Amino acid sequence: MKFTKMQGCGNDYVYVNCFSEQVTDPSSLARRIADRHFGVGGDGLILIEPSDRADAYMHMFNLDGSEGNMCGNGIRCVAKYIYDHGLIAADRTTAVIDTKSGLKNIELFTENGKMISAAVDMGQAKLTSELPERITVRGMDLVFIGIDVGNPHAVYFLEDNKALGVSEVSDLDFLLYGKDFEEHKRFPDKVNSEFIRVISRREIDFRVWERGSGETLACGTGATAAVAAGCMAGKLDRDQEVLVHLRGGDLSIRYISDNGHCIMTGPAVEVFAGDFPL
Repeated sequence: MKFTKMQGCGNDYVYVNCFSEQVTDPSSLARRIADRHFGVGGDGLILIEPSDRADAYMHMFNLDGSEGNMCGNGIRCVAKYIYDHGLIAADRTTAVIDTKSGLKNIELFTENGKMISAAVDMGQAKLTSELPERITVRGMDLVFIGIDVGNPHAVYFLEDNKALGVSEVSDLDFLLYGKDFEEHKRFPDKVNSEFIRVISRREIDFRVWERGSGETLACGTGATAAVAAGCMAGKLDRDQEVLVHLRGGDLSIRYISDNGHCIMTGPAVEVFAGDFPL
């Protein structure tokens, strides 16, 4: 089976073009192919499939084989793949990708016949908690803001959570308690957890523990949720580009006041291609 390794801000997945390849057991394949020691290595598997209502369908599986709803960094890479590999016309400046969370409209930025970055309408960010909501994790009394942007997120601002005992996101001990946030009883379907330090009203530091994958270098939906939460809480500027510093690079997120949609802009990179034995 032919595959392509791609990454957006270090959030790396193995991509399979299912316009020409067939995958019968994607959950099992995700666990094998994404293994960083015995497989290709990545945060999961993304199948690029035909869609009867969009340019392609993004079928996403996490490192543990569980199916995901949406991946912000992954969808930019899907857009790059279908553009760079001729699945859409070379004169296109936009694309539509179908996901488990619905259709996503994407603006393509290209150079010399290759897509280098994209702006994705991530849809409406929906509040799923009180603003904020109290929670106890490993005996720590904390507050979070719940945001849904096609998948569930809990956003923790360091300034509001002194019980964490850190002032920088780099000091968080995810190996000790990452799973406790992901699998807290408050979230029966598990949750992505974002930890944020506000630098200014248009800039934040970011770290994430993703459900099904653990800590990743970047999370596009998580960055989107963090900015939406910050705007709703009055910590960040609405209708302005907010720079998000992730461990693997930077994303720009704009929360639109009129409709609650968020626009995410960032890079997409093809790393290498190869064949994987089935």
